[in-house]
Amino acid sequence: MPRPQKNDNFIDKTFTILADIILKVLPTSQEEKKAFYYYRDGMSAQSEGEYAEALENYYEALQLEEDPYDRSYILYNIALIYGSNGEHTKALEYYHQALELNNKLPQALNNIAVIYHYQGLKAVENKREKISKRMFAKAAEYWKEAIELAPNNYIEAQNWLKTTGREYNLEEKY
Repeated sequence: MPRPQKNDNFIDKTFTILADIILKVLPTSQEEKKAFYYYRDGMSAQSEGEYAEALENYYEALQLEEDPYDRSYILYNIALIYGSNGEHTKALEYYHQALELNNKLPQALNNIAVIYHYQGLKAVENKREKISKRMFAKAAEYWKEAIELAPNNYIEAQNWLKTTGREYNLEEKY
């Protein structure tokens, strides 16, 4: 069932072998194993830029996977693909679904903020001040949440929050 890998990358091969070994020894159902195979193949296809194939695999994994935590990562990866293809509305939808299942995904919060920030910049270009302010406010909100979960990450976002007067202070929370 594993997808053939186009590049003979040592890391990809090692990951595939280790994943197969772990799946054989862990007490998981056949459905969970199938879900993982699809997820793994989706990640492999995504890393090679084969987005349509990756989405097919992720959707298959989503139908089989029951664990909310694992489902959140499948949804997150689907969102990544839509976001990278410029389909921001779909990306936001999948990021939010991922966060509903796992609210400890700072990378999803960050990516939502990036989309809102981009939309804010586009609104500025189009001289739509109200929309730009609303998008930048949303970006700030999501970046603050991401930074709260991962305080040592998202340095550019932290700098943007400071330079725009939206600075986030962890001490304010307590």
